[in-house]
Amino acid sequence: MVLPTDTELLKAQADLWRHSLCYLTSIALKCAVELGIPTAIYRLGGAATLSSLATELSIPQSKFPFLGRIMRFLTSSGIFTTDDSSGEGTYNLNLLSKLLVDGIVLDGDAHQKAIVLTTTSRYYMEAALGLASWLKKDTSPPVTSPFQDLHGATLFDDSMACLDPEAHELFSEALAAHDNLGISVVLQKCPELFKGIQSLTDCCGGDGTTARAIIKAFPDLKCTVLDLHPVINKISADDTIEYVAGDMFKIIPPAQAVMLKLVLHFWNNEDCVKILTQCKKAIPPREEGGKVIIIDIVVGSTSKEMLEIELLMDMLMLAVTNGQQRDENEWCEIFMKAGFSGYKIVKKLGPRGIFEVYP
Repeated sequence: MVLPTDTELLKAQADLWRHSLCYLTSIALKCAVELGIPTAIYRLGGAATLSSLATELSIPQSKFPFLGRIMRFLTSSGIFTTDDSSGEGTYNLNLLSKLLVDGIVLDGDAHQKAIVLTTTSRYYMEAALGLASWLKKDTSPPVTSPFQDLHGATLFDDSMACLDPEAHELFSEALAAHDNLGISVVLQKCPELFKGIQSLTDCCGGDGTTARAIIKAFPDLKCTVLDLHPVINKISADDTIEYVAGDMFKIIPPAQAVMLKLVLHFWNNEDCVKILTQCKKAIPPREEGGKVIIIDIVVGSTSKEMLEIELLMDMLMLAVTNGQQRDENEWCEIFMKAGFSGYKIVKKLGPRGIFEVYP
């Protein structure tokens, strides 16, 4: 082995510190959300000095310096920005921290605070911390996720509601925030996706937020939302959307197109094939406009930063679900196993790929 230089050794140690301590970014972000720092800065006009922020948050004066250190770190991490032009440094919102402000309605009304609180919850963290023990544990198929193995419950399921109703509600809010953000970008960048479609079934469409956005852009499109009974039973009647309670593994309401938006990455390959097989049964032949629209993460971005996000999301799926994030070849294999004749990626929007899959 070639011995490293002193400079190389110190650089390697610094990288080791960074990798070992990067979880503190999530913890500091969780602290900011729990304190309501983004909302406080917004209430203060979008810019706040440390003293005005501390006063707004009712932080004791003895803790001002500690709040300052947290804000310095969050600013360095790109969660806030800072401006020293006023003489006393001020902290400002950027696009990321605006996603966490109470009362601001963004794309799909998808407030993202629940995502931060969910991914830093003890249930998620403990599942991830137990990865080594889980990997060593010899279990018979089907293999359960570290989350299910540790907690004895499955995300977004009645078992989680029984274990911790409050956490289940938070996780469901995070799922809605995860699903709904981005549909306006899809409609803007890929309007041809829905042009000419007379009917659409949105699988796991939740409260219909995404479906309503699509109907607003395409008023003549008849839209059906399919989701489980506990989800559909909470929804008020809507004249523009037909809500159907059911299981997508068993039957999907027929339509010219079926949409799966950020759904399949929660499931393993075998289950994805089962879901897609039901989708294929629900749509007409390709020559009659039948297709499945899939919006999901595609691993393989050329950008190092984007690829890191895609792989982090895959690690999240590994820790808390039975699903995974997939590259294009893995997606293609699933489509073919489900009996589809072909597909195309209409566009890549950040980590998301937009597929049209043809029967």
